[in-house]
Amino acid sequence: MLVIVGLGNPDSEYRDTLHNTGFRVVDALAQKHGIAVDRKKCKALVGEGSIGGERVVLCKPQTYMNLSGESAVQLIHWYKCQMCDFLTVYDDIDLPLGQLRFRTNGSAGTHNGMRNIVELTGSSDFPRLRVGIGRPPEYMDLKDYVLSKPKGDAADALEVAVKQAAEAIDAFISGGAEQIRAYLSKIKA
Repeated sequence: MLVIVGLGNPDSEYRDTLHNTGFRVVDALAQKHGIAVDRKKCKALVGEGSIGGERVVLCKPQTYMNLSGESAVQLIHWYKCQMCDFLTVYDDIDLPLGQLRFRTNGSAGTHNGMRNIVELTGSSDFPRLRVGIGRPPEYMDLKDYVLSKPKGDAADALEVAVKQAAEAIDAFISGGAEQIRAYLSKIKA
């Protein structure tokens, strides 16, 4: 079983913000595979189903971004999930808008939600898919930027990235790290 966690903030005011990109990817997966992510469990909205014959749990923590680890720890324990089967997807300001990057482990980087997950789980050995949102313009504060809603070409680029991230996760489900890397290489070409 795979537990797939998209990071974001729960209130409707954050719905289409850059910082809710992880939620958007989980929503895209849920819609594509007919999985309702609407049950409250482990401080998250969850949906259980099957993708490519594999049992999956799609999750959107409701703890707010900086406390995502609280939900992550509960999800891992509830589903008795190995860390290698705990895939996290989230926005990343250190990647250009729309770029995707996958790693099987590593530091949390500059992302506070990931920092909290690493801290509370005591591990950085779990797969993660980062979706680039780019850096804020010089005149804009980082917090204001990640909580902004992209418009025009930026919104279009992010929408494409969300769909590609969902497809990348499908590749991960069907063939693990090797398959997702092959998919990401293909879309870069």
